[in-house]
Amino acid sequence: VRVGGVTQRRVAERSGIVLRDVATGDFYAISQDLGPGSVACNLDTSELALACAAIERAARSGAQLIVISKFSKQEAGRGGLCDAFRAAMAARVPVIAAVSPHYREEWRAFAGPLAEDVAPEREALAEWWEKTRLAGSEGTSI
Repeated sequence: VRVGGVTQRRVAERSGIVLRDVATGDFYAISQDLGPGSVACNLDTSELALACAAIERAARSGAQLIVISKFSKQEAGRGGLCDAFRAAMAARVPVIAAVSPHYREEWRAFAGPLAEDVAPEREALAEWWEKTRLAGSEGTSI
């Protein structure tokens, strides 16, 4: 299966968050070091935009599955990686993403009938993938 997308991880030595491109291994450091005592948002939007563009390219370039670490605060406000989700939808590529219960309503409004809840368990994901793969372009879900 040709997979595109990003996963999120904390990096202790950088004391921040990075997104890792699952296809290329490239990292996007989305946290800026604003120095001690800063209370400002430390999101590096330029790095986030680069990660988003990488996902969009994967969706347009034949990825069969897109992984996006999460739909969260930025996406709930229609920012963050929303364009990546939209690119996958337009290309009819299934997407796997974690959604916080805090943003479930925003997720449902964003994804509409394409949204499908799947338990975060290996077997449930495997069953979802088999069903989605067999449905092909007729049953794309996110």
